[in-house]
Amino acid sequence: MTELGPVAWPPAPIRTERLVLRESEARDRAAFIELFASPEVGTYVGGPRPRDELERAVPEVPGRRPGFFVIDLDGAMIGMITLDRRDAERPGHVRPNAGEAELGYMFLPEAWGRGYAAEACAAALDWFTDALPNEPVVLSTQTANDRAMRLAAKLGFTEVERFEEYGTEQWLGVWSSVTPSG
Repeated sequence: MTELGPVAWPPAPIRTERLVLRESEARDRAAFIELFASPEVGTYVGGPRPRDELERAVPEVPGRRPGFFVIDLDGAMIGMITLDRRDAERPGHVRPNAGEAELGYMFLPEAWGRGYAAEACAAALDWFTDALPNEPVVLSTQTANDRAMRLAAKLGFTEVERFEEYGTEQWLGVWSSVTPSG
């Protein structure tokens, strides 16, 4: 992934009904390690990473870069959202020259099933629309990931294509804040 730019970063924290989307802080490090070490979270993203490897590799303040939001519930990190440029070498694009913004997210298993991902992703897409108007956003997930497929539909992503990557079928959808004229 490459950086989102050119956007003013970090933005002021984004508040939703129940959540805060904010820049990463040192206090989030343990939650990052938990997130990447979780077998449940790793199911559709290449598997969990070894905790000892994460303890060595995760910086004191993880994820501090443009397009990276920590999802905070009552003062604690429950997940993360990224808006990055999709690598041109990867399959699945909606622009001839690639480089679309791509929405990614991961939440701790205890936060699943409560609508937090939909609430946080919708807020991130609203922020993106203000920061980079009229720019499409793509989302890619394994077709086997029912939860991610439902969330993509709920957020308004529409299917562009399906392709094989990482040894399994992937779904690519696009979201746009542009209202079609007609």
